[in-house]
Amino acid sequence: MDHSPAEVTAVVPARNAEHMLPRCLEALRQSGVAEIIVVDGRSTDATVAIARAAGAWVVSDEGRGLPWARTLGVRTSGTRWVLLVDSDVVFGPTGVADLLKELLEGGYDALQAGLESVGGPGYWGQALAHHHRTGRSRNWFGLVATLVDRELMLGVGFDDSFKSGEDIELRWRMRDSGLRTAVSQRVMVEHRFAADDFDFALDQFLMDGTGLGKMIRKHGWRGARLALLPAAAAVRGSALSLAAGQPRWLRYYVAFCWYNYAGLARGLAS
Repeated sequence: MDHSPAEVTAVVPARNAEHMLPRCLEALRQSGVAEIIVVDGRSTDATVAIARAAGAWVVSDEGRGLPWARTLGVRTSGTRWVLLVDSDVVFGPTGVADLLKELLEGGYDALQAGLESVGGPGYWGQALAHHHRTGRSRNWFGLVATLVDRELMLGVGFDDSFKSGEDIELRWRMRDSGLRTAVSQRVMVEHRFAADDFDFALDQFLMDGTGLGKMIRKHGWRGARLALLPAAAAVRGSALSLAAGQPRWLRYYVAFCWYNYAGLARGLAS
């Protein structure tokens, strides 16, 4: 089997990502991928200039959102394998090759790298990273750093009505189709956060909750159990924090739970 990254195109959706993009693109370049396609979401900063300077092919999603950006990037690619990479991710030198090898040897249809989340010096960035490192969602297949067959991805497609939560929606459809997805136990990537203030965390909470609400709206009773996730995660996270003698994270989990449900209500109404 060919495990060469030269058979992989990296697709990086980016919007106003000038602070995140350089390390992401440099790591992908060093990994030996055939091509890097940056799908710009009408950035107003130096995102496009940075991408072009790094040798990436830049296309625009015309402001149509993340699911459409990923679809456009996959369509633009010309290799068998596509690596969907968020701009806040940094691969190790052999990460892409190792991920491809694991996908082929394990018989997976799509494989996400494991995420090692790191936060900035601010409370909310540190809290987000702590939650990502200790929460159960770290084992849920998503689209942050994910390798997939190009034709399969185009065939499965995205639901463009999901501006957030599209990873959950896709995971359900792939599972229902009998496709094998997983999170790698061998390959870890650095997952950063673009900011570490409350406004950034709030935006994350509201987007995640909105995605859950849209899933419930789409799937009805089958999706209703998703309404339990924010409360369950908040209770678990709070309990683990107290058990570890770290009550400082309780404030985070209260905000996480409250604003996830605010977003969920928004998703149900949209």
